[in-house]
Amino acid sequence: MFEDYIYNRISELRLLKGVSAREMSLDIGQSEGYINSIENKRTLPSMSMFLFICDYLGVTPAEFFEPGNRDPAAMRELLAEARRLSPEELRLVTAVMRAMK
Repeated sequence: MFEDYIYNRISELRLLKGVSAREMSLDIGQSEGYINSIENKRTLPSMSMFLFICDYLGVTPAEFFEPGNRDPAAMRELLAEARRLSPEELRLVTAVMRAMK
């Protein structure tokens, strides 16, 4: 279900950011247990709070819901750099990435 994805994704992105649930709760102006209550599946954020959480975590809502995108900021940076490459450079980078799998 999408609810489970939301609970888990907030936790995943929070850990990637390197902040505790308590710290994040206080940083976004909520009670110290707010994020913990989301991650423990007791509540879901409102739409406005969800957008605020995305902003705090440095992701767009689209990136939040993008399966397999474990580090949205790094992916965004990689894509920005890739857009600056020539077609031949892009093919070479793609070949290197395939070899890394």
